[in-house]
Amino acid sequence: MKAFLMYPDRDFDPAAELPVNEEDLAADLELGTLLDAMADGDKFLHAVARRGIHSGLASPAEITYRQHVLADCVAQPGAIRDLYDLAVETINAERQVFGFLFRESPDTILRRSRQLMGLYVKSLRRLADLAARHAPGFRSEGFTRFFAMLASELTDDYFAEMEAHLSDLDFRRGTLISARLGKGNKGAGYVLRRHPSSRGWRDRLPARNRVSYSFTIAERDESGMRSLSELTSRGVNDTANSLAQSADHIKSFYQLLRAELGFYLGCLNLRGQLAARGQPVCYPVPAAPRADRLSARGLYDASLALTLDGTVTGNDVDGDGRQLIMITGANQGGKSTFLRAVGQAQLMLQAGMFVPAESLAGSVCSGIFTHFKREEDATMEKGKLDEELDRMSAITAEIAPAGLLLCNESFASTNEREGSEIARQIIRALTEAGIRIVFVTHLYDLAGYCYSSNKGTALFLRAERQPDGHRTFKLPEGEPLATSYGQDLYRQVFGQQYEKARA
Repeated sequence: MKAFLMYPDRDFDPAAELPVNEEDLAADLELGTLLDAMADGDKFLHAVARRGIHSGLASPAEITYRQHVLADCVAQPGAIRDLYDLAVETINAERQVFGFLFRESPDTILRRSRQLMGLYVKSLRRLADLAARHAPGFRSEGFTRFFAMLASELTDDYFAEMEAHLSDLDFRRGTLISARLGKGNKGAGYVLRRHPSSRGWRDRLPARNRVSYSFTIAERDESGMRSLSELTSRGVNDTANSLAQSADHIKSFYQLLRAELGFYLGCLNLRGQLAARGQPVCYPVPAAPRADRLSARGLYDASLALTLDGTVTGNDVDGDGRQLIMITGANQGGKSTFLRAVGQAQLMLQAGMFVPAESLAGSVCSGIFTHFKREEDATMEKGKLDEELDRMSAITAEIAPAGLLLCNESFASTNEREGSEIARQIIRALTEAGIRIVFVTHLYDLAGYCYSSNKGTALFLRAERQPDGHRTFKLPEGEPLATSYGQDLYRQVFGQQYEKARA
């Protein structure tokens, strides 16, 4: 049995390797806040959400498949929680069936596997009942196929056959084993047999119509008992292995079901917290790689929305067909916040999730990379510029065509002329290689050059500032300015001292 709720043709791997730059993405895009909201205090959900958000789906068809499954989860949250709770309950109950630590013989494996299968049969009956009750309310391809699979495999005949086999394996009438003589008159070909059903009361009379030989082992004959146990183990060995494999298969099914439903449960938790703060979400429209699509309405930073009291300002962007998006403008105007919002939205889009926006359409990218400014190296082994160049070198070694690079104040650690020249060469090389860049900068030399030489091929946004210095946190299209209005920040910090000095 396969759930196939995350992918149309393969299982979700909750232990998959994370991207090589996952730590940088988590720090720069503040993913910890998103993952905590998805987990809602559950460590398992946190681990599943961490893998799920880095799924990196490369096909719009796969993204749409998962979006439809998620839409069903949003429409039927009670059913999803019932299915998830059943999977968790079954896995936890399995742990209570102890193994035999000192003697893992075939008969003990058979005994434990039979206990597990008895537990699983009861759980599968409950799963079949849940599926029959909730299936009519689901519309997605993933859930429709999942419930159809359960209906076809978990039938009354299946449960009757399973219970009959488990009853036989209880060996209430003893263990019936056949064998033949091998070389040296040693036993060979041991096979566990099913007891023949009695034809009537006459067959139960002792020694009637039976031609057989028997022997009795004395109570204190330990060697004889051990030999008999070895014969029994040979007879049940194949059956024990088959039953153990069946139990492992069902256990694996429940573990995968828990992981896949856990991801969607995390999405429900995140959606609920954003809705409680009055923030909109939408299902994005995915486009093929290299289509260079990025258009949004009301795009906002979900991590900020989860930590800030009050509503968060969303921004509109029309970046379709633009390989370079450069953001300039006033300090504290929302530039870095918007950059994080773009990165979060791209990750969530390629995880098949909803995104924090009123509407969004974006191209699938081959990988997301961030180059944000860092604090000074505490070990004093290298300067800030060296550190920035090292990180950019590592990014260029990993990033591929159709990738997305988010830069926040890159190369501002040196003088404007040198930093602008380094950034210009990197932007030119990467965009020519088919890599999309969103760049936040205060380097007017860089922004002015890009504006004059990339008209029509690049989008320029500018953080809005009202005449009185108030920030609206809006980023309309605008030509870069030679000032970032640093005096506004000076005025906020020093206040009256600034006015006195000005007078």
